[in-house]
Amino acid sequence: MTIQQVYDNIMRDALSVYSAEGLKDKLESGKKLKIKMGADPSRPDLHLGHSVVLRKLKMLQDLGHEIIFVIGDFTAMIGDPSGKSKTRVPLTFEQTRANAVSYYEQVIKILDKDKTRIVYNSDWLGKMTFEDVLSLAGKYTLARILERDDFAKRYAEKRPIGMHELFYPLMQGYDSVALEADIEVGGNDQTFNLLVGRELQKDYGQTSQEVITFPLLPGLDGVEKMSKSLDNYIGIDEPAEIMYEKCMKVPDSLLLTYFNLTTNLEEEKYKALCEEDIRKAHVLYAETIITLYHGAEAVPAAAARYASVAGGGVPDDIESKEFDCGVRLIEVLSKSGLAPSNSEARRLIQGGGVKVDGKQVTDPNTVFESAGEFVVSKGKNKFVKAVIK
Repeated sequence: MTIQQVYDNIMRDALSVYSAEGLKDKLESGKKLKIKMGADPSRPDLHLGHSVVLRKLKMLQDLGHEIIFVIGDFTAMIGDPSGKSKTRVPLTFEQTRANAVSYYEQVIKILDKDKTRIVYNSDWLGKMTFEDVLSLAGKYTLARILERDDFAKRYAEKRPIGMHELFYPLMQGYDSVALEADIEVGGNDQTFNLLVGRELQKDYGQTSQEVITFPLLPGLDGVEKMSKSLDNYIGIDEPAEIMYEKCMKVPDSLLLTYFNLTTNLEEEKYKALCEEDIRKAHVLYAETIITLYHGAEAVPAAAARYASVAGGGVPDDIESKEFDCGVRLIEVLSKSGLAPSNSEARRLIQGGGVKVDGKQVTDPNTVFESAGEFVVSKGKNKFVKAVIK
C-alpha cells in the first residue's frame, strides 16, 4: 500500500485522529517514524478486537516505520483504571512478565517479528527517583486528571480512588516521552491516556505525537465490546474450526464492520455480497479469517466441520474424557469444560441445552449407570465423548 492508501485506510476506520494534518505530514516526511502501542499484560489472550489496531500497525510497518510494542509491566502493577468502577488488584512483576510472553507470541501472528521492537516500561519507570515522580506529577493538575470519565464518576459517587491510580495516565503518557514516539495508536477507551502523552511530550520539549484511536469491535452478541470474559470473542490463537464457526455467527448487521476492521479485503469484494447474499458473505469472512491466522490450507477442514455440525452431525475429532460408572450428567458437563460449574450445568440441562447421543436430556439428576461411550453436546457446536468405565 502507498502512503496515501494507508492514510485513507486509517482515516476511514479511525474514531479520532489528533491531528489528521499532522499525521499526513509525518507520513510524507520521509522520516522513519517511531509508532507506539501499549499493551496491558494482565490480559494475555488476544482476540479480533485487538487485531483492529494491530493490523493498522502492520500497514505502517510495511511502509518502513518502526513499531514499538510497549509491554506495560510496570503500569500493570497498578492496573489500568479505564472504565473500572473500583480499584483493580495489582499484578506482581513476575505475573506481568509471564503474561507478556504469551501476549508477544500472539502479536507476531500479525506484526513482523523482525521489524517489531519490544520494550518494557519498567526499564524507565522503575528507575525514576521520587524527585522525578514529583516533577512528572507537577506537569498535570488534579482537575485535569478528574476529567477522565471513570475517575469523575467514581468521585461523584464517593467511591474510593487510590492515589496510585491517578498516576496511571501520567505513567502511560511518560512512555511516549521516554521513547520519543511520533505516533501512538490505541482503542478509543485509551483516548485520555494517549492525549496525556501528547501533552507531556510538549512539556519535556519534544514534538507532540499524533494520536489515532479506533473503535472497540462489538462482540458476537452484538451488544458488548468483544471480550473473553463475556464469551463473545473470536480468539486469534483459537483452532481453525472454532474460528470458522464463530465467524459464521457474526451478527448480520455487523458483518460489514468486521470486514472493514479485521481484514485487508477491498470493499468491492464484500460490500455488495453483504447486501445480496449474507450467508455467502459470512463464508467469505470465515475463509478470510482462517487464511489470515492459519493459512489457506486450513480452510477446507474447518468448513467441512462447520457444515457437519450445522447439519446436526458430530465432528470426528471431539475430545474424550473418562468417568466412573455412576457419574452424574452434571459432573460430566462441568468436569469436561462444557459448563463452568455444577450449578451452570444444572441450568443448561433444565433449559434444554444438553443432548446425549443426539437426544435432549432435561433431567438434571440423570446418571450414567452403564459402561460405554456417549456423545454429550452443549448447544449445536460443543461436544465431548464421555467414556464410562
